[in-house]
Amino acid sequence: MKPWELLATFQLISAPPWLEVFREKVRLPSGRVIDDFYRVITPDFSVVVAVTPEGELLMVRGYKHGPRRTCLNAPAGLIEPGESPLEAAQRELLEETGYSSSEWVSLGSFTVDSNRQCGTAHIFLAKNTVRITTAKEDDAEEFEVELMRPGNFVQAVRGSEVFTLATVCAISLAMVYGLD
Repeated sequence: MKPWELLATFQLISAPPWLEVFREKVRLPSGRVIDDFYRVITPDFSVVVAVTPEGELLMVRGYKHGPRRTCLNAPAGLIEPGESPLEAAQRELLEETGYSSSEWVSLGSFTVDSNRQCGTAHIFLAKNTVRITTAKEDDAEEFEVELMRPGNFVQAVRGSEVFTLATVCAISLAMVYGLD
């Protein structure tokens, strides 16, 4: 399969590090020209499937302004400049929960929306997580740490307690690979 040919690009929104939106003019392999293909760039982020020595999932409950509701999520956050995805995962786990792990497994990196770009999710499994401090306080993010048996995860998804795609995908992927 042949890639599309980029004929022109126009930046519509530039709000780094949060968002950039481009309107592109592209030519398809068939020769058809699309004058208004939109590409949305959002930052890459890391998602942590944290499992305690007792085999429980470490989740955070917090308000998400986009959908305007509270939900359960896996610890996650944006990758800061100069940080590797693993460093971001380790920092986010510690900041959001006060937990840490010395056993990390990469479960892969996945584009959020392959048509528009929209960031890449870097998913990690953190085994044998233990609490070493209190969660970092942040006036923009308020979290409650919750432990959950893996068997209750599907029920939480069905009950709409967990509705963030990154969390559903990360934990489902970890369950396929095995949490131990």
